[in-house]
Amino acid sequence: MTRAWAVIGASYGDEGKGRTVDWLAASSGPKALVVRSNGGAQAGHTVETPKGRRHVFHHVGSGTFRGARTHLSRYMVSHPILFAEEVTALSRHLDLPAISADPRGFVTTPFDMMVNQAAELARDGARHGSCGLGFGETVGRCETGPYALTVADLYRPGLKDRLIAIREEWLPKRLEEMDLRPGFGPLAFASSRDLLDCFVAQCTEFARRVGRRDDPQIGEEDTVIFEAAQGLLLDQNASGFPFVTRSKTGLANISAIAAEAGIESLDAIFASRCYLTRHGRGPMEDERPIKQWYALEDPTNQPNPWQETMRHGLIDPAKLADRIALDLARSTVPCRASLAMTCLDQAKKRFVWLSEGEPREGTEAAFLGAMGRATGLPLTVCFSSPRNEWHRDAIRTSSF
Repeated sequence: MTRAWAVIGASYGDEGKGRTVDWLAASSGPKALVVRSNGGAQAGHTVETPKGRRHVFHHVGSGTFRGARTHLSRYMVSHPILFAEEVTALSRHLDLPAISADPRGFVTTPFDMMVNQAAELARDGARHGSCGLGFGETVGRCETGPYALTVADLYRPGLKDRLIAIREEWLPKRLEEMDLRPGFGPLAFASSRDLLDCFVAQCTEFARRVGRRDDPQIGEEDTVIFEAAQGLLLDQNASGFPFVTRSKTGLANISAIAAEAGIESLDAIFASRCYLTRHGRGPMEDERPIKQWYALEDPTNQPNPWQETMRHGLIDPAKLADRIALDLARSTVPCRASLAMTCLDQAKKRFVWLSEGEPREGTEAAFLGAMGRATGLPLTVCFSSPRNEWHRDAIRTSSF
């Protein structure tokens, strides 16, 4: 029987999913298969080894340093341009474990990126805080018309013709819908022959490096670790549209894949920092300066032109409990749930969190106790710095 874990971000992303997946993979190594269950290359999951090797994972599973293999599920959007960059970077330092993908997964083209970036630039002061990588445009193009591009298409003849149709037919229609001028910003490069030829080569390399594997076949594995992207507060069904992602960030996708693969139960770990973060625009559950309480060290999420500056706030254990409970209710297979807490070393003296809307201060034990009481879940693992971790309790909850 397959042992299946699910690592899910409990807030707006950036909660420590990468290091949690790495920690889980450490006990299984090459026997583990990490399954990307949503999102695309805009995900950035950081893992740093005790020897200082560091990588921000975008496509490849965060268990790679432990020898775990990667599977891109049908809900993962592949980005051949950034995939090529990531594989090249990783291959300089290790023999990359095998990567597979479900043929149904969507594929991002340069034209999706161009529309995404041009639209964000045109919004000026009303930006959505997009990453500019074309994820939402890819999903919309593939879901709603005849111009879908899937992983399966990367292995078939006629790829260049499909891309030309996307450029010559889909792109003008989309620009008209978005009220965007052809040639505006990055769209000026849309007709480049070199761009198209380069992308075809990147797609060919993707097909060479990635094996085709249907999602149901993951049920043949001993250990599966589902790695979700973003967080529950960015789920496509969460409040705050349009400042959410166009995917299901929690158990909905994971349990659908698991059921299809004959996996009968899941151990779901909901990851959270000891404070709240959001990278990008949109409403935030709590937003305030917290530097007086926490030493905010985050080399991955630096200010950038697309998502701008990381925002911070205090976490409310009761609200965290509510969204975890809602996500557990979406699972179609039985789940045992627990928590992973990260960045504990960033508390300067005392931990501060919200209780009934007001800041409350206490020791680490008091903070972790408040999290446990509010959620009713045990603490499986805590992390301090990226290279330092310690194990709490084994999962011991009942099935939901």
